[in-house]
Amino acid sequence: MLQQIFMDLNSASTIVLQVLTQATSQDTAVLKPAEEQLKQWETQPGFYSVLLNIFTNHSLDVNVRWLAVLYFKNGIDRYWRRVAPHALSEEEKSSLRAGLITNFNEPVNQIATQISVLIAKVARLDCPRQWPELIPTLLESVKVQDDLRQHRALLTFYHVTKTLASKRLAADRKLFYDLASGIYSFACSLWNHHTDTFLQQICTGDETAATNSLERTLLSLKVLRKLTVHGFVEPHRNAEVMGFLLGVFERLRQFLECSRRIGTEKLCRDRLEKTIILFTKVLLDFLDQHPFSFTPLIQRSLEFAVSYVFTEAGEGVVFERFIVQCMNLIKMIVKNYAYKPSKNFEDSSPETLEAHKIKTSFFTYPTLTEICRRLVSQYFLLAEEELTMWEEDPEGFTVEETGGDSWKYSLRPCTEVLFIDIFHEYNQTLTPVLLEMVHSLQGPTNVEDSSAILIKDAVYNAVGLAAYELFDSVDFDQWFKSQLLAELQVSHNRYKPIRRRVIWLIGQWISVKFKSDLRPMLYEAIRNLLQDQDLVVRIETATTLKLTVDDFEFRTDQFLPYLESMFTLLFQLLQEVTECDTKMHVLHVLSCVIERVNMQIRPYVGCLVQYLPLLWKQSEEHNMLRCAILTTLIHLVQGLGTDSKNLYPFLLPVIQLSTDVSQPPHVYLLEDGLELWLVTLENSPCLTPELLRIFQNMSALLELSSENLRTCFKIINAYIFLSSPEFLQMYATDLCQSFCDLLKDITTEGQVQVLKVVENVLKVNPVLGPQMFQPLLPSVFRGIIDGERYPVVMSTYLGVIGRVLLQNTSFFSLLLNQMACELGQKVDQLLGNMIEMWVDRIDNITQPERRKLSALALLSLLPSENSVVQDKFCGIINVSVEGLHDVMTEDPETGTYKDCMLMSHFEEPKVTEDEEPPTEQDKRKKTLALKDPVHTVSLQQFVYEKLKAQQELLGEQGFQALMETVDTEIVAQLQGFLQGF
Repeated sequence: MLQQIFMDLNSASTIVLQVLTQATSQDTAVLKPAEEQLKQWETQPGFYSVLLNIFTNHSLDVNVRWLAVLYFKNGIDRYWRRVAPHALSEEEKSSLRAGLITNFNEPVNQIATQISVLIAKVARLDCPRQWPELIPTLLESVKVQDDLRQHRALLTFYHVTKTLASKRLAADRKLFYDLASGIYSFACSLWNHHTDTFLQQICTGDETAATNSLERTLLSLKVLRKLTVHGFVEPHRNAEVMGFLLGVFERLRQFLECSRRIGTEKLCRDRLEKTIILFTKVLLDFLDQHPFSFTPLIQRSLEFAVSYVFTEAGEGVVFERFIVQCMNLIKMIVKNYAYKPSKNFEDSSPETLEAHKIKTSFFTYPTLTEICRRLVSQYFLLAEEELTMWEEDPEGFTVEETGGDSWKYSLRPCTEVLFIDIFHEYNQTLTPVLLEMVHSLQGPTNVEDSSAILIKDAVYNAVGLAAYELFDSVDFDQWFKSQLLAELQVSHNRYKPIRRRVIWLIGQWISVKFKSDLRPMLYEAIRNLLQDQDLVVRIETATTLKLTVDDFEFRTDQFLPYLESMFTLLFQLLQEVTECDTKMHVLHVLSCVIERVNMQIRPYVGCLVQYLPLLWKQSEEHNMLRCAILTTLIHLVQGLGTDSKNLYPFLLPVIQLSTDVSQPPHVYLLEDGLELWLVTLENSPCLTPELLRIFQNMSALLELSSENLRTCFKIINAYIFLSSPEFLQMYATDLCQSFCDLLKDITTEGQVQVLKVVENVLKVNPVLGPQMFQPLLPSVFRGIIDGERYPVVMSTYLGVIGRVLLQNTSFFSLLLNQMACELGQKVDQLLGNMIEMWVDRIDNITQPERRKLSALALLSLLPSENSVVQDKFCGIINVSVEGLHDVMTEDPETGTYKDCMLMSHFEEPKVTEDEEPPTEQDKRKKTLALKDPVHTVSLQQFVYEKLKAQQELLGEQGFQALMETVDTEIVAQLQGFLQGF
């Protein structure tokens, strides 16, 4: 039925047109069936011919034509390739290609753009081999006199060139190089023609015609940009390419001068600025892709950019985005690695030395001095609109200053980055210049002199940005004591830019050069500034506090006298600010303080604990703020330790929501939510029903197999340590099933993590553990017998089976019988194979605990009359002696050996100021270790007892025969360890 519809193009067009019309409806009852119908037609031969027929019919409704273009475009992605399921036939594709370039006369701009894009998509797959006529047709069409056809052809020419330039396979690159060589002359002449036409029309004052010509200039320049940057392997060898690039500077000057002549016509001015920016992009892209080909342009580029940005030449013609591009051009030349010679000049290429020579000759002392002074005294100055924003929207001002959405596109960060790069490259020249500017500003500034205040703000900004370069040239400690501290104490409202800048400046220097004994003076200043009348100053002060507590030389004892007041002031700031970004920032500062002082925070967090539930509720639509709250809660729980149980009414629902993959916010909250879940368990004094219930989220998390899997395993282990019986009774079956599924498709590291959980279960519950995870154990046993090739996995296999063998002998016998049955082997034969592999691969085990466990486990097979065990006796003794070497240490006083892994009682470890106190989980692990044979059984004693029992079983003669199977050197070492028994 469907195929019959598309047999006749006209009748099919009528039917499809009707369905497309329904698909543009706002009524879902009409829309949904129409979309379903169109989806069914997607794979039918002739459907795309009908769509082409519809969207090229200019008499039809625009919305319907737009939808037809979109369906056609999506169809190219899905069905155009020959190997695609339901691929279009070669016959239909040939017809469609011809139809797409028959007329370039689409009247609607948006539809014209979409048609150009879909032609480019076809070109990416078919040009030039299956579509050799495309480029010649476009080249002819851009020459026509009809304005509409010329523009649409040029628009398509650009999109096709852009798409072909983006292909990266070597064969495709070669095709594009051939294309670029063939059409470059034409593209240049086309661009020059439209550019000259535009400039003439500007001179005659015909702005309407000029605007149309400028659009064509822009499109032809976009084509040239792609051809120039991506169309040549060695573009500097092509005279036309270099001629075009050298001509860019003159064209830029002409276009910048045009801005003086253009009236109030906004469209024309916008397009003019777009074109000027595109010129700079051509230079920047070419420099990025072909740094050595750019060498002949270095001098001209620097002269042009510096003259417009740092001299009067740019006055009245430059605009902010253009200045940013010029600064980026200077920065890319200054920083370019290709232009930096090796320390040994003789090792540098001639091209590098040539570029370096040009740079050096340009950046003379006068030039560098002027650039530095202009950057600081002109571009670093707070602008009038910034000062207005400070007054009217202080939080908005701080967000902009610290990297808001528009920050990276604005002038200020660009000037600061350029200053840092130039200062780093030429610091010996520029350090005296900057220090001279600092010395000229000694002492307090008159609060009535606003320009002097702004200059000082700019100079201090420069000193902060260049902190690392100025390390040897500035005595910052002395400056802090003699001047900066006093400036922080000037409380006049007009002096607030200096207060803000000085506290920022200290933050920049804190990790560079700031004596530890000055910290209390700084904390005093920070405490005062957190009470400043100006919100911007308080927020900046909070930032410096974070940098201070984050610093390597931070000392808790110096900070504690200020902790209560600072924490209270930060909390007040958190309540006062209203913007999501600012709240996140202040929360981050609070988190850092809590993290550094740890348990010392307990007396002061009451207010924050009461406020966070309200903030969580208010931030329902702001997931990033909720992430900040989660981070704060992580540090709070760590600081509160067992007292964190008082937070459970708020904390546990937060964890529940953040780690529930069926809830949309989990996309943002999951990583921090899992971390919070883990620290909550680690610090929990006991397992509550609510905490147990949250584990229901884990099954879906394990199915995700995401980068958070490691944290998930840590959480599972934390539950096992916290309350093994309750937890395993409820979740062991589901967990075992999840693990079985995981092991089918998981990395080596993932396998190890799963098996470590099983090992912990066996350690905590040696009786019931093997039964609970019985479905997993055969694959572990089989891995040992088969000689698992990854040492880390083999080590874990042996750890799991070692636990079963040592601590649950009856279950091991059942497992051995089951495996013998499955593998069709005799039990003794299988046991022998297992012992042999164990002995052979003992060096796969690197952890001393597991090596001792292996020795204990294998020794537990003794005494035995079993011929297989006796046959492997030598191997068992070898493993035991290796284990003794691992764990036995000599007592220097008595000269006797003792097992260093033995633990007799639990001691609360002494914690230094820099160490974190043990968590409840650390204590639980220690208590568990006191029941673990690895830590309670002396390997020396165990070896002695097992050998004695074997001797009693076999008699002296039989035992000696057995011992003779062991290497004499090993026997000697064994006797050395067993002296005194």
